[in-house]
Amino acid sequence: MQALQTSTNVLFLLLGAILVLFMHAGFAFLELGTVRRKNQVNALVKILTDFSVATLAYYFIGYSIAYGVSFVAPAARLNLDDGLELTRFFFLLTFAAAVPAIISGGIAERAKFYPQLLATAIIVGVVYPLFEGAMWGNRFGVQAWLQSAFGAPFHDFAGSIVVHAMGGWLALPAVVLLGARKGRYRDGRVNPHPPSSIPFLALGSWILVVGWFGFNVMSAQNVTHISGLVAVNSLMAMVGGTLAALLAGRNDPGFVYNGPLAGLVAVCAGSDVMHPIGALITGAVAGWLFVRMFTLTQNRFRIDDVLGVWPLHGLCGTWGGIAAGIFGQTALGGLGGISLGAQLLGTLAAVAWALLGGAVVYGILKATMGLRLDAESEFDGADLSIHNITSTPEREVSW
Repeated sequence: MQALQTSTNVLFLLLGAILVLFMHAGFAFLELGTVRRKNQVNALVKILTDFSVATLAYYFIGYSIAYGVSFVAPAARLNLDDGLELTRFFFLLTFAAAVPAIISGGIAERAKFYPQLLATAIIVGVVYPLFEGAMWGNRFGVQAWLQSAFGAPFHDFAGSIVVHAMGGWLALPAVVLLGARKGRYRDGRVNPHPPSSIPFLALGSWILVVGWFGFNVMSAQNVTHISGLVAVNSLMAMVGGTLAALLAGRNDPGFVYNGPLAGLVAVCAGSDVMHPIGALITGAVAGWLFVRMFTLTQNRFRIDDVLGVWPLHGLCGTWGGIAAGIFGQTALGGLGGISLGAQLLGTLAAVAWALLGGAVVYGILKATMGLRLDAESEFDGADLSIHNITSTPEREVSW
């Protein structure tokens, strides 16, 4: 029975890892559909290569920092318990690699290719695992201190803060240091760059939505801890985010297809403790927050965050960490065992750490290697400038 339990957990985690791995296709198509046509190939190549670099950084460095486990060992040792720890690494890698995938959307269309790959290695190898280890790995004494101070540790079941807020707030310094795309703001006016393909944008959103149920439900990491509450709360938050974005965005399809993502980002933290109505409210607030803050970011603050990753992941993730502390309370129908004080402090710590990490990593890269394509390369597009091909070649080779 013990062997069956172990092998079942391996399969459970493996299926979760595959679902979240598939979400990276969603990141790719969401970016592909949003950027201009001359940058579509770059969007596809970035997500795949970022994932590959993240895998090596997390395998050799990051996972050890977060959980104190090293994989520099004989295969026989690594395969103990049917390779359960290796499978757990695979599952959590797909979360870690989501951070540079999030950042990619903010810096799209004008960022150099190799400096971003180096940033991915540093972020996934060091910056992200330090916070992940503190909150999910119970390392460095942080959770023990929060438990003693507030009566409950910081609660983030599936990564509203640890993954999404971290990615969104890391992206903000990168976007600011890069500056706006050429022509985005000119002569005191805001010049929109419409999405190149609403169908691809919608496809990316749907892939992310489907994979998100692996992201959330399988964060239990054990088949005996599967919770239908997590699944339904994720569903309700997705619906709330969609409808709120529909109304706040006045039927704009770009907002409509980002609305469910906003809701799902926000519900991750408390999806295992909220009542479904609390999850619905959490998602609806997130959908409204994304539309409102995306508009302010682009038009008033003039921060050219191409996919709106700071409002979508940074702000909605921040809201999710706080919402878990509100709607997780038994007085509001939640399961309890959660402290609003611990949620506020943990969320604030994540924002501060991500801003510091993003400013240091991208600040050093800007000063040494440079972050931005030159004006001619940006005008030609990242596809031709970096990859020497476009997504739709204008002439076919013929004999």
